[in-house]
Amino acid sequence: MLAVGVVGGTGYTGAELLRLLVTHPQVNLKYVTSRSESGRKVADLFPNLRGFTDVCFTEPAASTLAECDVVFFATPNGTAMKMVPELIENGVRVIDLAADFRLQDAAVWKQWYGMDHACTDVLAEAVYGLPEINRAAIQTARVVANPGCYPTATTLGFLPLIENALIDDQHLIADVKSGVSGAGRGASVATLQAESSENFKPYAVDGHRHLPEIRQTLAGVASHEVGLTFVPHLVPMIRGIETTLYATQSGPIVGDLHQLYVDRYADEPFVDVLPEGIMPETRSVKGANTCRISVFRPQGGDTIVVSSVIDNLVKGAAGQAIQNMNIMFEFEETLGLNQVALLP
Repeated sequence: MLAVGVVGGTGYTGAELLRLLVTHPQVNLKYVTSRSESGRKVADLFPNLRGFTDVCFTEPAASTLAECDVVFFATPNGTAMKMVPELIENGVRVIDLAADFRLQDAAVWKQWYGMDHACTDVLAEAVYGLPEINRAAIQTARVVANPGCYPTATTLGFLPLIENALIDDQHLIADVKSGVSGAGRGASVATLQAESSENFKPYAVDGHRHLPEIRQTLAGVASHEVGLTFVPHLVPMIRGIETTLYATQSGPIVGDLHQLYVDRYADEPFVDVLPEGIMPETRSVKGANTCRISVFRPQGGDTIVVSSVIDNLVKGAAGQAIQNMNIMFEFEETLGLNQVALLP
């Protein structure tokens, strides 16, 4: 059994992480930290966990977290990097669900997150935790940077096309939509029900923080810089991300695009390529660690359209983090992650 700690267990991502961890057969949930809720039972804050854990929130302290085999950070950006060096020095492995270790260039990190990076030496060794491209490196990593939700859905959608150099990767377009839980649990006028319900709007068109992460990941696949227009939207639902991706083929395509995706993801337990002509739906992945994908070439033209859907809190965050933990500790990759999506 793994001794597991969770730093920052009061937000939506932290709550989802706890929901999945308490039923994982190889996990002993040892510590859940929160300064604001210290001393309170976790199940009192999240009543869905009643009967699954008796753990109380504690103050975050590296000295106690050092007793864990692995620590998850579900904290605001800039928090993990202050504690991680001491933890890994004590042999603890770390999975960060925030952005502290996602961007490899500290200068780019500062540009997008407005602060200096606190441990550039650890940043240099951190592994980007998208199993579909980095599984081998994740196995031996001390620090895993869990990908963002938009980058997960976008990368998995574009991946087979870029790997096979089938598209003009200088003019990629990602038209993405997310439910309001992606904005976090903190109070905000923009995500009040009266503000977000019956409304649909783009935001951060000039530059979303996930843009450099997606560009960095796709550039690693392509072995050169890529061009990407990335426009996120807020839609009136709680969970879910749908990405509609557009690319122009770079030359004649020999073979079947659908089969290309089927073959690429045939051995990936959490990527489901739908039958031809079937449209992905966010409700089909609600609560599940699954990305569902369809690929189209409208009217047989040179524009390729890919749609991918994930639950932003599961494959886009907590579920993928547990998938990474399973890989790191040589468990079955699907262990604790076989939930069927919720309908309706």
